[in-house]
Amino acid sequence: MKQLFGTDGIRGLAGEFPLDDTTVSTIGASLAKLLTERLGRVPRFVSGRDTRESGAAIEAEFHAGAMANGAVCESAGVITTPGVAYIANEFEFDAGIVISASHNPFHDNGLKIFSPTGKKMSEATERLIEAEIYAGGEAASGTDLHDSRAGEFSAAYLEHLREKIDGFSAAGKRVVLDCANGAASRLAPELFARIGADVIAIHDQPDGRNINENCGSLHLEHLQAKVVEESADLGVAFDGDADRALFVDEIGEIVDGDATLWIMADYLKSHGKLANSTVVATVMSNIGLELALKSKDISLLRANVGDKYVLEQLIETNSEIGGEQSGHIIFPEISLVGDGMMTALLVLRAISEKGVTLSKAIEGFARFPQVLVNVRVGEKRPFESVPEIVAASAEIEKELHGEGRLLLRYSGTENLARVMIEGKDQAEIEGQANRLAAVIGSALS
Repeated sequence: MKQLFGTDGIRGLAGEFPLDDTTVSTIGASLAKLLTERLGRVPRFVSGRDTRESGAAIEAEFHAGAMANGAVCESAGVITTPGVAYIANEFEFDAGIVISASHNPFHDNGLKIFSPTGKKMSEATERLIEAEIYAGGEAASGTDLHDSRAGEFSAAYLEHLREKIDGFSAAGKRVVLDCANGAASRLAPELFARIGADVIAIHDQPDGRNINENCGSLHLEHLQAKVVEESADLGVAFDGDADRALFVDEIGEIVDGDATLWIMADYLKSHGKLANSTVVATVMSNIGLELALKSKDISLLRANVGDKYVLEQLIETNSEIGGEQSGHIIFPEISLVGDGMMTALLVLRAISEKGVTLSKAIEGFARFPQVLVNVRVGEKRPFESVPEIVAASAEIEKELHGEGRLLLRYSGTENLARVMIEGKDQAEIEGQANRLAAVIGSALS
């Protein structure tokens, strides 16, 4: 049985399996039955969506399946992923359901399920839902979305964000917000205006099809130009569901998730809020972050790629901050879900309190050159079981003198080995990567 739930829920083309009416309805029905059995009562669900034209229909079909099996469903309308997670907890729902495909183009969509704590539903629950899908089901008769409290939900979420910055005022700060024509399009400009910022919003006119289209966190060139043009203090780019944020500093340079982790870890430690002096990132985070944190006596713990794995490590180690280069940053004391708008507020407060520009706040973090080489392989044997690869890797590690990093991994979808090396000299690491790639290609052909 093929797994449908990945690290970020279900994704696919809207209207096609597993996002066709029957399957979405079956997911709603299955979740309602599972939680009714576990809770011993009627479960309550809240859902929300981004701005894709397919969102409302998918949301309604989920409601139809869930309600046909006794669940009570409400819609928060168009809202961010972390907004749904917050509402599920604050308003005592039993699950929050997000209809979104994050940074994907409009013709894709997705579905992810949160428990009231903000954690994604367990893999065991996902497997049970998948079993019901493959057992076959029928689309429930359609239903109208019950969204009479959508305004109340959004207002509560924005107030929650504002409260978490303890009265900080952004008066005098000019901020450009690239809303990706997505879930943040109305919410982000309103939030930043509320705290006194001079807000310039771009890509905030969603039409159902322009979400993420040459805008947002995957296309920063427009934001870079606008920040410089407007002499803004900084720019923020969200993705379609606004669970991540990337920044542009006052001179138009990109500030990614690694740099954000550096700024916020330094801020938290200076305020006595980094108790175990540990930051959780992923195997893809630049070694420059590791060395910068080390200079402040902060350890970097690396998790597998995916916010799900970052969160697991955060909880296990009781750490205060973690995230990915993509701008997905988690502050578990505030929320177990990455929140782009929250991250943006905290970064703005951090640099304002310090009295520095965003470019100045990054000082101390130097990104090392990185090279990635893909190698076609005939088999995916463990690298450590191939003596030639072990020997070549050890030689390169020795050449890096502890001031670089080698990462070997296989593609999850193709017969490719990926060689990633970071070091001080671009030409040197390119030569090392190609050398190791040749060894891998020969040994695993």
